Amino acid sequence: MYNSDPGRSIGKKTSGRKTNVYELVWSDEFNKDGQPDSANWTYEYGFVRNEELQWYQPENARCENGLLLIEARKEEKPNPDFEAGSDNWRRKRPIIQYSSSCLLTRGKRAWQYGRFEMKARIDISKGMWPAWWTLGNDKRWPANGEIDIMEYYQKKLLANIACLGNDRKPEWHSNTFNMDSLGGVAWASQFHVWRMDWTEEFIALYVDEQLLNKVAVSSLVNKDGSGFNPFKQPHYMLLNLAMGGMNGGDPAGTFFPQKFEVDYVRVYQEK
Repeated sequence: MYNSDPGRSIGKKTSGRKTNVYELVWSDEFNKDGQPDSANWTYEYGFVRNEELQWYQPENARCENGLLLIEARKEEKPNPDFEAGSDNWRRKRPIIQYSSSCLLTRGKRAWQYGRFEMKARIDISKGMWPAWWTLGNDKRWPANGEIDIMEYYQKKLLANIACLGNDRKPEWHSNTFNMDSLGGVAWASQFHVWRMDWTEEFIALYVDEQLLNKVAVSSLVNKDGSGFNPFKQPHYMLLNLAMGGMNGGDPAGTFFPQKFEVDYVRVYQEK
């Protein structure tokens, strides 16, 4: 077992000697009320990916009572990017119907290998799609690599890793868990600890010490003949609450606002 006290190293003893000893190299505890720390976080803007329903804006993220709150709201306002007759899903919508936030450390913080932890409470109402994930600094998606340490939609908790596969499509290494088997609404009403252990050899994803997925890094080389492995480079992280789109489901009938609540995010690396 490990100790997540941010003031200490963590590790496990085996046969009288310490192995996998980590020290805290970065964290955000979200203890100062107001906007998230600009030294750590930037934001996505507008309609971004997956034909999702929400318009991303910084106003939907705040720190309050020691938590980061990412709030999904139902609100209507004109889409400033609207173009009549456009076939682009981002531009053909005249009205924004929902808003939320996506925070990311791109350009501010990035890490290669380590133990990543988040303590959070997710909302599992219909249409909600919260996620904590990473993307590699170099190459375009999916060649830059993606790790979904926590992802939820439509009664499913997912643990995913993706590299570039054949035909320029993403190659997914995924495990999916039915939310009802974990405890459903009662489970989701509590805070849980998601964790990634990422080494030169493997990526392992956990929730509350339960292993969800483990993949050898050697199997994640991009399948384009380049020999590039996107998990042998620094990654930045993202925190977001999406809605609808390709996977999120229909939020019609869901009560708003909804929240993705984060107690802390911490990154440890081996000493």
